Amino acid sequence: MTTGVRWAMGGYIFAALAAGCAANPPVPAVPAAPAAFDNAPVDHKASWPSERWYREFSSDELSSFIEAAAKNNLDLAAARARVAQADARARQAGAAILPSADAGGTANYLAGHSAGGTAHETDWSALLSASYEVDFWGKNRATADAARFLATASHAERDTLALSILAGVADTYFEVLALRERLAIAQSNLNAAGSLLQVIQARYDAGMASPVELATQKAALATAQLVIPDLEQRQVESCAALALLLGREPEGFDVKSDSLDELREPVIGAGLPADLLTRRPDILAAEANLRSAHADLAAARAALFPSISLTAAGGLQNPALNAAVLTLSGTGPTLNMGASVVQVIFDHGRLRAVRAEAQAKDEELLADYRTAIIAAFRDVENAFAAIHHFDAASPFQREYLAQSEQAFEGAKLRYEAGSGDFLTLLEAQRTVYAARDQVVQNKLARLQALVTLCKVLGGGWMQQGNET
Repeated sequence: MTTGVRWAMGGYIFAALAAGCAANPPVPAVPAAPAAFDNAPVDHKASWPSERWYREFSSDELSSFIEAAAKNNLDLAAARARVAQADARARQAGAAILPSADAGGTANYLAGHSAGGTAHETDWSALLSASYEVDFWGKNRATADAARFLATASHAERDTLALSILAGVADTYFEVLALRERLAIAQSNLNAAGSLLQVIQARYDAGMASPVELATQKAALATAQLVIPDLEQRQVESCAALALLLGREPEGFDVKSDSLDELREPVIGAGLPADLLTRRPDILAAEANLRSAHADLAAARAALFPSISLTAAGGLQNPALNAAVLTLSGTGPTLNMGASVVQVIFDHGRLRAVRAEAQAKDEELLADYRTAIIAAFRDVENAFAAIHHFDAASPFQREYLAQSEQAFEGAKLRYEAGSGDFLTLLEAQRTVYAARDQVVQNKLARLQALVTLCKVLGGGWMQQGNET
């Protein structure tokens, strides 16, 4: 063997080893995780949300709605179908690693006539054939890995969607209950405005109230009446949105509960930020997409090297061998074997452009993967901060409500006794309604913040060891 040939073979072997290494994409580097969450409360009883985190709110109705959405939500049904498609594509790509075999038969009847006479014959064959592309450079393996990682990403994306939908069910359910509470408060405010109008009307009839006071209170009563249809419409829309999340028609759908006070707030905590990386399906999806890009890059590199294919076919045929030089007549066994090596010589840079595109895609998904991790830390910090904000504001809100109710009752008594100012009474009436309504909205916001915290902590989802 000449020195040049040995060098060439050595180069091919080195390239094969390099391609084989590239076909096994490395685990992507993970950005450094912080030591602890800045806004997480110090509570040793708090823990990660469980897989059935929604049961911690102690609402059987909410639990039944969420479980129904997990089964019947149409977006989730579409996501499950996408997962089935991705799994099928992974199986298709994996099939290229193994040889393919086919069975076939042919029959040809030949007849001819000339001055020399007439002749005819029937040629037939029954063959079993096999072909195999030698994955010397790891291209087929890398392509199969890419499809497998995409299937993993599809599973994780389905779980991410499920987590968002189930959290959306809880948020919408709480919104329906809050709107019902706000409707009750609006009705109470309307009744109070009507009672006060009667007092002002009586004082006006007795000549103790001015026409301006009477007209102003009538306007306040009309304003209180306008609030109710708007809240009723929003309640109808929220119920319809909840029905859609459950995968059912809004007709005939209703929510039985009518108060947020029936709910219990769960105690939720988080461990180390590094644990979050195995508890968020969106992070697994980003990682799997990155691994798939690594594998695509390995396949694009391997495509630059020659492709080697082996073929074989054997069986029975008549004639046993039909050739230009020698024909073996009669029926007999036959065997055909072949090998081919194909190397692209000139394609105007197409394969190198494919490799460059795969490299750029790999860099893009690496940035997306790091962004997903940082965004996960941000989501948790924001959720804990929101809950901390509501906890800090809660005592002041209760005090604001208590003082507003006391001021309204005092202003009403003074006005009825003839010693109070009407404008003071009117302002107290508006303030107490706004305070009561704000309390309900804050209760809703806190409950939704707890749902958000469950969601951003993964909702009990855990990455399995064999996911990737």
